[in-house]
Amino acid sequence: MSESNNEDKLELNKIRKAFKDRDWNEIKSSDSWAIFKIMSEFVDGFEKLSKIGPCVSIFGSARTKPDHKYYKIAEEVAAKLVRHGYGVITGGGPGIMEAGNKGAKSENGKSVGLNIVLPFEQFNNIYIDPDKLITFDYFFVRKVMFVKYAQGFVVMPGGFGTMDELFEALTLIQTHKIGRFPIVLVGKKFWSGLIDWIKDTLIEAENNVSPEDMDLFTVVDTPTEAVKVIDNFYSQFMLSPNF
Repeated sequence: MSESNNEDKLELNKIRKAFKDRDWNEIKSSDSWAIFKIMSEFVDGFEKLSKIGPCVSIFGSARTKPDHKYYKIAEEVAAKLVRHGYGVITGGGPGIMEAGNKGAKSENGKSVGLNIVLPFEQFNNIYIDPDKLITFDYFFVRKVMFVKYAQGFVVMPGGFGTMDELFEALTLIQTHKIGRFPIVLVGKKFWSGLIDWIKDTLIEAENNVSPEDMDLFTVVDTPTEAVKVIDNFYSQFMLSPNF
Protein backbone atom coordinates (compact mmCIF):
# COMPACT_ATOMS: atom_id res chain seq x y z
CA MET A 1 0.00 0.00 0.00
CA SER A 2 1.33 3.47 -0.91
CA GLU A 3 2.21 6.09 1.69
CA SER A 4 -0.64 8.26 0.39
CA ASN A 5 -3.15 5.43 0.88
CA ASN A 6 -1.85 4.83 4.40
CA GLU A 7 -2.34 8.51 5.25
CA ASP A 8 -5.87 8.48 3.82
CA LYS A 9 -6.72 5.36 5.82
CA LEU A 10 -5.40 6.91 9.06
CA GLU A 11 -7.41 10.09 8.48
CA LEU A 12 -10.57 8.13 7.73
CA ASN A 13 -10.16 6.09 10.91
CA LYS A 14 -9.75 9.27 12.97
CA ILE A 15 -12.87 10.82 11.47
CA ARG A 16 -14.89 7.65 12.04
CA LYS A 17 -13.67 7.44 15.63
CA ALA A 18 -14.80 11.01 16.29
CA PHE A 19 -18.37 10.12 15.26
CA LYS A 20 -18.50 6.76 17.01
CA ASP A 21 -20.96 6.46 19.89
CA ARG A 22 -19.30 5.46 23.15
CA ASP A 23 -20.86 4.55 26.46
CA TRP A 24 -19.80 6.22 29.70
CA ASN A 25 -17.45 3.42 30.74
CA GLU A 26 -15.56 3.66 27.44
CA ILE A 27 -15.28 7.43 27.74
CA LYS A 28 -14.16 7.29 31.36
CA SER A 29 -11.58 4.60 30.73
CA SER A 30 -10.14 6.25 27.61
CA ASP A 31 -9.98 9.74 29.11
CA SER A 32 -8.46 8.49 32.37
CA TRP A 33 -5.60 6.80 30.53
CA ALA A 34 -5.06 9.93 28.43
CA ILE A 35 -4.80 12.04 31.60
CA PHE A 36 -2.21 9.69 33.09
CA LYS A 37 -0.22 9.74 29.83
CA ILE A 38 -0.31 13.56 29.71
CA MET A 39 0.78 13.77 33.35
CA SER A 40 3.67 11.37 32.74
CA GLU A 41 4.91 13.48 29.81
CA PHE A 42 4.84 16.64 31.93
CA VAL A 43 6.67 14.92 34.79
CA ASP A 44 9.33 13.48 32.47
CA GLY A 45 9.87 16.86 30.84
CA PHE A 46 10.07 18.75 34.11
CA GLU A 47 12.50 16.26 35.62
CA LYS A 48 14.89 16.22 32.66
CA LEU A 49 14.84 19.94 31.87
CA SER A 50 14.64 21.61 35.27
CA LYS A 51 18.42 21.87 35.61
CA ILE A 52 19.59 22.43 32.03
CA GLY A 53 20.43 26.10 32.63
CA PRO A 54 19.92 29.02 30.23
CA CYS A 55 18.88 27.83 26.79
CA VAL A 56 17.50 29.22 23.55
CA SER A 57 14.83 27.36 21.58
CA ILE A 58 15.45 27.14 17.83
CA PHE A 59 12.39 26.52 15.65
CA GLY A 60 12.34 25.69 11.94
CA SER A 61 11.40 23.27 9.21
CA ALA A 62 12.03 19.53 9.42
CA ARG A 63 12.35 19.49 5.62
CA THR A 64 15.37 21.77 5.24
CA LYS A 65 18.31 19.86 3.75
CA PRO A 66 21.91 20.05 5.04
CA ASP A 67 23.07 21.87 1.91
CA HIS A 68 20.46 24.62 2.27
CA LYS A 69 21.61 28.06 3.41
CA TYR A 70 19.10 28.12 6.27
CA TYR A 71 20.46 24.83 7.62
CA LYS A 72 23.95 26.30 7.66
CA ILE A 73 22.71 29.52 9.29
CA ALA A 74 20.86 27.58 12.00
CA GLU A 75 23.96 25.50 12.68
CA GLU A 76 26.07 28.63 13.06
CA VAL A 77 23.47 30.34 15.24
CA ALA A 78 23.49 27.36 17.60
CA ALA A 79 27.28 27.24 17.74
CA LYS A 80 27.46 30.96 18.51
CA LEU A 81 24.81 30.63 21.21
CA VAL A 82 26.89 27.95 22.93
CA ARG A 83 30.02 30.09 22.69
CA HIS A 84 28.03 32.90 24.34
CA GLY A 85 26.99 30.65 27.22
CA TYR A 86 23.62 29.23 26.17
CA GLY A 87 22.37 25.72 25.55
CA VAL A 88 20.13 24.91 22.58
CA ILE A 89 16.66 23.37 22.54
CA THR A 90 15.13 22.07 19.30
CA GLY A 91 12.27 19.84 18.27
CA GLY A 92 14.77 17.00 18.04
CA GLY A 93 14.06 16.02 14.44
CA PRO A 94 15.74 16.54 11.05
CA GLY A 95 16.19 19.76 9.07
CA ILE A 96 16.61 22.98 11.03
CA MET A 97 16.24 21.04 14.26
CA GLU A 98 19.17 18.83 13.35
CA ALA A 99 21.21 21.89 12.38
CA GLY A 100 20.56 23.46 15.78
CA ASN A 101 21.58 20.36 17.70
CA LYS A 102 24.59 19.86 15.43
CA GLY A 103 25.82 23.41 16.01
CA ALA A 104 25.43 23.05 19.77
CA LYS A 105 27.19 19.69 19.78
CA SER A 106 30.10 21.06 17.74
CA GLU A 107 30.89 23.46 20.58
CA ASN A 108 30.29 20.88 23.32
CA GLY A 109 27.23 22.77 24.49
CA LYS A 110 23.97 21.48 25.90
CA SER A 111 21.95 20.00 23.05
CA VAL A 112 18.32 19.31 23.94
CA GLY A 113 15.83 17.54 21.66
CA LEU A 114 12.08 17.56 22.29
CA ASN A 115 10.94 14.97 19.79
CA ILE A 116 7.34 14.25 18.77
CA VAL A 117 5.80 10.98 17.62
CA LEU A 118 4.42 11.46 14.09
CA PRO A 119 3.22 8.83 11.60
CA PHE A 120 5.81 9.42 8.87
CA GLU A 121 8.01 12.50 9.12
CA GLN A 122 9.69 12.85 12.50
CA PHE A 123 12.70 11.00 13.89
CA ASN A 124 15.30 12.22 16.36
CA ASN A 125 18.66 13.40 15.05
CA ILE A 126 22.01 12.09 16.28
CA TYR A 127 23.30 15.38 17.76
CA ILE A 128 21.14 15.42 20.88
CA ASP A 129 22.64 14.72 24.30
CA PRO A 130 21.33 11.24 25.23
CA ASP A 131 20.11 12.43 28.63
CA LYS A 132 18.32 15.41 27.06
CA LEU A 133 16.21 13.63 24.47
CA ILE A 134 12.51 13.48 25.31
CA THR A 135 9.85 12.06 23.01
CA PHE A 136 6.27 13.32 23.30
CA ASP A 137 2.92 12.13 22.00
CA TYR A 138 1.21 15.44 22.70
CA PHE A 139 2.14 18.63 20.88
CA PHE A 140 0.79 20.86 23.65
CA VAL A 141 2.99 19.25 26.30
CA ARG A 142 6.01 19.62 24.02
CA LYS A 143 5.23 23.31 23.45
CA VAL A 144 5.12 23.92 27.20
CA MET A 145 8.68 22.58 27.43
CA PHE A 146 9.87 24.76 24.55
CA VAL A 147 8.63 27.87 26.31
CA LYS A 148 9.14 27.03 29.97
CA TYR A 149 12.85 26.23 29.70
CA ALA A 150 13.99 28.80 27.11
CA GLN A 151 15.37 32.27 27.68
CA GLY A 152 14.90 33.22 24.05
CA PHE A 153 13.59 31.99 20.71
CA VAL A 154 15.26 31.88 17.31
CA VAL A 155 12.75 31.16 14.55
CA MET A 156 14.12 29.94 11.24
CA PRO A 157 11.98 29.50 8.09
CA GLY A 158 9.51 26.68 8.43
CA GLY A 159 5.97 25.45 7.87
CA PHE A 160 2.79 25.19 9.91
CA GLY A 161 4.57 23.74 12.95
CA THR A 162 7.07 26.58 13.02
CA MET A 163 4.28 29.15 12.70
CA ASP A 164 2.43 27.44 15.53
CA GLU A 165 5.47 27.64 17.79
CA LEU A 166 6.16 31.27 16.84
CA PHE A 167 2.61 32.47 17.52
CA GLU A 168 2.42 30.43 20.72
CA ALA A 169 5.45 32.32 22.06
CA LEU A 170 4.14 35.68 20.79
CA THR A 171 0.71 35.09 22.36
CA LEU A 172 2.12 34.10 25.74
CA ILE A 173 4.34 37.19 25.80
CA GLN A 174 1.59 39.49 24.51
CA THR A 175 -0.80 38.27 27.22
CA HIS A 176 1.90 38.44 29.94
CA LYS A 177 1.72 34.72 30.65
CA ILE A 178 5.50 34.53 30.31
CA GLY A 179 8.27 37.13 30.46
CA ARG A 180 9.13 39.23 27.43
CA PHE A 181 11.88 36.96 26.19
CA PRO A 182 13.58 37.89 22.91
CA ILE A 183 12.14 36.40 19.72
CA VAL A 184 14.40 36.53 16.66
CA LEU A 185 13.13 35.74 13.17
CA VAL A 186 15.96 34.78 10.81
CA GLY A 187 15.57 35.45 7.09
CA LYS A 188 14.16 38.86 6.16
CA LYS A 189 13.04 37.74 2.70
CA PHE A 190 11.21 34.70 4.09
CA TRP A 191 9.38 36.63 6.82
CA SER A 192 8.62 39.82 4.87
CA GLY A 193 5.24 38.68 3.49
CA LEU A 194 3.96 37.60 6.91
CA ILE A 195 5.15 40.82 8.54
CA ASP A 196 3.49 42.93 5.83
CA TRP A 197 0.23 41.01 6.38
CA ILE A 198 0.40 41.60 10.13
CA LYS A 199 0.97 45.32 9.58
CA ASP A 200 -1.52 45.84 6.75
CA THR A 201 -4.31 43.49 7.81
CA LEU A 202 -4.09 42.68 11.51
CA ILE A 203 -3.05 46.16 12.63
CA GLU A 204 -4.18 48.75 10.10
CA ALA A 205 -7.23 47.17 8.46
CA GLU A 206 -8.74 45.16 11.32
CA ASN A 207 -7.13 46.55 14.49
CA ASN A 208 -6.72 43.01 15.82
CA VAL A 209 -3.15 43.59 17.01
CA SER A 210 -1.61 46.65 18.65
CA PRO A 211 1.14 48.47 16.73
CA GLU A 212 3.50 48.06 19.69
CA ASP A 213 3.19 44.27 19.38
CA MET A 214 5.51 44.54 16.39
CA ASP A 215 8.24 45.20 18.95
CA LEU A 216 7.85 41.68 20.37
CA PHE A 217 10.17 40.28 17.70
CA THR A 218 13.23 41.25 15.68
CA VAL A 219 14.00 40.21 12.11
CA VAL A 220 17.62 39.56 11.09
CA ASP A 221 19.59 37.85 8.34
CA THR A 222 22.80 36.59 9.93
CA PRO A 223 23.82 34.37 12.86
CA THR A 224 25.83 37.23 14.39
CA GLU A 225 22.79 39.52 14.35
CA ALA A 226 20.57 36.82 15.84
CA VAL A 227 22.82 36.14 18.81
CA LYS A 228 23.47 39.86 19.31
CA VAL A 229 19.73 40.47 19.78
CA ILE A 230 19.65 37.95 22.62
CA ASP A 231 22.88 39.20 24.19
CA ASN A 232 21.70 42.82 24.02
CA PHE A 233 18.38 41.93 25.60
CA TYR A 234 19.98 40.41 28.67
CA SER A 235 22.67 43.08 28.93
CA GLN A 236 19.85 45.57 29.68
CA PHE A 237 19.26 43.74 32.93
CA MET A 238 22.95 43.17 33.64
CA LEU A 239 22.37 39.44 33.22
CA SER A 240 24.57 36.87 31.55
CA PRO A 241 23.90 33.22 30.65
CA ASN A 242 25.34 32.33 34.05
CA PHE A 243 22.27 33.74 35.84
